[in-house]
Amino acid sequence: MMIYPTIELQNGHCVSLNRGRLDDPLIWHVDPVDKARSFAEDGAAWLHVTNFDWMTDSEDSTGIVQDIILHAGIPVQLGGGFRSVETIAQWIDKGAGRIVVSSLAVHNPTLVKQAAKRFPDQIVVAVDVYKGGLMSDGWKSTAAITPADFIAAFDEDPLAAIIITDIDNDIEDSDGSLGMITQLADGARAPVIARGLSRSLDDIARLKYVPHIAGAIIGRALFDKSIDLCDALAVAGARPGPTAQFI
Repeated sequence: MMIYPTIELQNGHCVSLNRGRLDDPLIWHVDPVDKARSFAEDGAAWLHVTNFDWMTDSEDSTGIVQDIILHAGIPVQLGGGFRSVETIAQWIDKGAGRIVVSSLAVHNPTLVKQAAKRFPDQIVVAVDVYKGGLMSDGWKSTAAITPADFIAAFDEDPLAAIIITDIDNDIEDSDGSLGMITQLADGARAPVIARGLSRSLDDIARLKYVPHIAGAIIGRALFDKSIDLCDALAVAGARPGPTAQFI
């Protein structure tokens, strides 16, 4: 299972959002580019970056995103309110390894399908789920389509991955999160990356045994040191132990 250490940017700072609220960020006083390099030095193969400034049409962190892509030393999976194929193409040309789309896929799936065909294995669709519903527009709106049907709509497209976020768990530490992601992952054809479920090494160990889960995104837990990245990579990369056979 792949571990994706995450850097979330707002106003030039590394941040974590409280319940998805852009107006209430927790600021981490570290240099974003140095942090990206440290994740690579610890052994991460990919880095996930989200620029919240783009969601409000601000360019404050754009230069930092470019510096991370150029200097992190590992490929970057980049999200942050992409709204057109042209913008997707610009950032792929600038070196982003993958582009993550969320609300764009809900509101204009045809455009995302076009992007996936133009950039095979470089487009990632994010599926944000709250109380069983598919959310969009920064977790503010509930889509008419179910998460399962939304995922199925991209079955024939050459996506790099699907990110599934259980917002219930991100907000309330829901006990049903693992079951929900297990069910959705089982119906997905693209590799599934789980977000919002990795707060401890035990969480990572459990995720590793969920069928069709190819990766886990970890953000806040790395910054507040609830999880050490080297330990997380070791757990995710360890081979499963022997299983007792029942007669």
